[in-house]
Order: sequence, then C-alpha cells, then structure tokens
Amino acid sequence: MKKKITVKANSTYKYLQLWNGIFNLTNTELIILSAFIDVNNITDNTNFCAMENKKAVAESSDIKDPNTLNNYIKKFKDKGVIQKVGSNYVLNKLLISEKNGETIEIAIIKR
Repeated sequence: MKKKITVKANSTYKYLQLWNGIFNLTNTELIILSAFIDVNNITDNTNFCAMENKKAVAESSDIKDPNTLNNYIKKFKDKGVIQKVGSNYVLNKLLISEKNGETIEIAIIKR
C-alpha cells in the first residue's frame, strides 16, 4: 500500500524541518542553515561555507563576527548536513530540492 502526503513548505526553514528527524538540528541550527541556503541560492552546491557567504549569514542573523559561524559549520559537518569535498563544503544531497519553497509530496510505503 502506498500513500502520498502533501506538505506545504513555503520557506527554506519549513523545508529543513521536514528533514530534521534525520539530522537532529536545534532550532538555532535550523535558522543558521536556512540562512546559508538562502544566501547560497543552492543550484550548483559548491563552496557552501565561503567567507562571503558567512559574512552575509552573519549580517542577516545579527552575528557580529562571521567566524563565529565556524562553530555551526562544524556541527553541520558532524551531523551530516554538509560534507567536505576537496577544500569546499557541500550541502547534503537530501537537502537540495528543485521544489524548495513549494509543495512537496512524500510517499509512504507500508509493507
């Protein structure tokens, strides 16, 4: 038996909440991560934690020193939200969605 659930995720934050059961992020981590995703406008998923991105996130989150975000970046890496590829950090493929901010359908299969 297969059922579909339609969820309206009209913001990056709400979209991330759908996946938070896997990653177990705190509310503050969800806010910071959604700011990173919004700043990056993820399309090619490269250089996720670049200094210019950290500066933009710090400014939008009222954080005085962008280097403070390194603590969150480490937590994201430890929880599997981002992965290091070469010298860059990239967002976990589960969190990249072409439908980000739109209606999302989730299929539940019962056996």
